[in-house]
Amino acid sequence: MIDSRKAILGRTVEVLAAAGLLALSGSALATNQSQQRQAGRDVNQAAKHDARSTKVDCRAANQQSNAACRHDKRGTKQEGRQDKRDIKY
Repeated sequence: MIDSRKAILGRTVEVLAAAGLLALSGSALATNQSQQRQAGRDVNQAAKHDARSTKVDCRAANQQSNAACRHDKRGTKQEGRQDKRDIKY
């Protein structure tokens, strides 16, 4: 009788330990994904800021037409999006 209780207790401890490890690995994965998303957002926001600065500088210097400045801004934002994808995936 005592041996069967020890066996049940031992099995319960094993199951609880396995469940705890599984829960910890899932939270670690979620934390890693969260950090990747945050880094991607930071890169995207920086790209938007750079794109605005590029367009303002282009317009202030009067080097190109508004359409050309807009095209430069689009290109800068697209590069930022690609950098974000590189971080996330």
